[in-house]
Amino acid sequence: MDTIQLDPAKAKSFETLHAFLQACLVKAMERGKPQLVSIAAESSLLDPLAVLESIYEDQQQHFYIEKKRDDLAIAGAEAAISYSPSGASRFKSAKAWIEETLENAIAVGDPSLPFFGPHFFCGFSFFDEVSSKVPFPSSSLFVPRWQVVSTKGRCVAIANATIGLGDDVEAVAKRIWNANTKFRSFDYSEEECSSKKDGIRILETKERGGDDAFQVAVGNALKQIKVGEFEKIVLARALELKADQPFHPLEILNTLRERYEDCFAFSIANGKGQSFIGASPERLVSVFKGRVNVDALAGTAPRGKTASEDARFGAGLLDSEKDRREHRIVYDSICRRLESLDLSVESLCCPSLKKLQNVQHLFVDVEAELADGIHLLDLVAELHPTPAVGGTPREAAVPRIQEHERFERGLYAGPIGWINSKGEGEFLVGIRSALVDGENACLYAGVGVVEGSVPEREHLETNLKFQALKENLL
Repeated sequence: MDTIQLDPAKAKSFETLHAFLQACLVKAMERGKPQLVSIAAESSLLDPLAVLESIYEDQQQHFYIEKKRDDLAIAGAEAAISYSPSGASRFKSAKAWIEETLENAIAVGDPSLPFFGPHFFCGFSFFDEVSSKVPFPSSSLFVPRWQVVSTKGRCVAIANATIGLGDDVEAVAKRIWNANTKFRSFDYSEEECSSKKDGIRILETKERGGDDAFQVAVGNALKQIKVGEFEKIVLARALELKADQPFHPLEILNTLRERYEDCFAFSIANGKGQSFIGASPERLVSVFKGRVNVDALAGTAPRGKTASEDARFGAGLLDSEKDRREHRIVYDSICRRLESLDLSVESLCCPSLKKLQNVQHLFVDVEAELADGIHLLDLVAELHPTPAVGGTPREAAVPRIQEHERFERGLYAGPIGWINSKGEGEFLVGIRSALVDGENACLYAGVGVVEGSVPEREHLETNLKFQALKENLL
């Protein structure tokens, strides 16, 4: 990637921007490939979600992720460039596409700015292949035309565009100029109002596969565990809701980020009217400054209504042989996967409690030092799916999921995240999530099934997870 250190605010004329993009066109012609131009500038402090709301169109791709506790929010919309590989080699193909794109990229601005340069927003389905009925492809990567990041009291606005033979450079320049002008003097219009009417009413609720399908599936899985086919399998339910008016994904997202500060509030839209949204408590993997972090998360208990009740539930979870065994399965698998990439794990399996608004989990932050030559997507490919959302042994358990579940998972429990030009980034696991499509929403919730699991109890656990999602839709 070529880097041009320049303060875009000092290039105060449209003519200067136009001339620069003309030079990028010359470079594209010399190289024989379009150039991705990424222009970053610090702006006044903006709320990225409010910016996204102000220009929201359901027929445009968007990506949003926020972890309020970490003071990080990223919004991007409209695709400057995109790619959708599928199949068993999709992570490898995605990595190669990112690397090729960066070889033909020009980043403009102050390199010390947070989130300088192009960022690749990614959504991967749980399985390598999906049917044509699923709203999202098995892989969706894109660099947005515009992006706003707020972190640690600073805000950076980024405009991205591709410049190649036959492109209208003047039109590109006008789009970037207008976007930068808007970001410099963004107006939270008082005329904006909620798209909701007075309260959404749910008209119909039904479970895919039928009301008893899940408990039957858990019972069948327990038989397979008993005869040694696998040690653990994660099974999910899909609950379909129909409302009296359209759901607005960004309004739901605002509720999620406020209520679940320790979770990743996220939304990814396909540009065809559907959005996959949620508040995931689980990071799949992150890479920053040469460090790798992976969440080992498993076991669930409710939160108490009083401090004493909450402590009792937490202590019960920590003392639960079944839940600690389930968590150990997840931890051991993560360690094996990291070690297969020659990474040395530095964290012991001493779980603490991760307390969310409605549930608490057993949790360990697994840490390692990044080895030379290992890309973030190499880690994603190796770790996904963890036993927390798939099963173990992975090769035996994961292929059996589809014979038990009566629906396609799509993005549910898949890796969702972002990668920067240095190969750093973060991926979450797409759980505690819902697919929103106009007046329809499909909620997902799953549990780990191991020896000692009870179908009725697992059904109650998924109900607990569904309830939290439903409360945030209304």
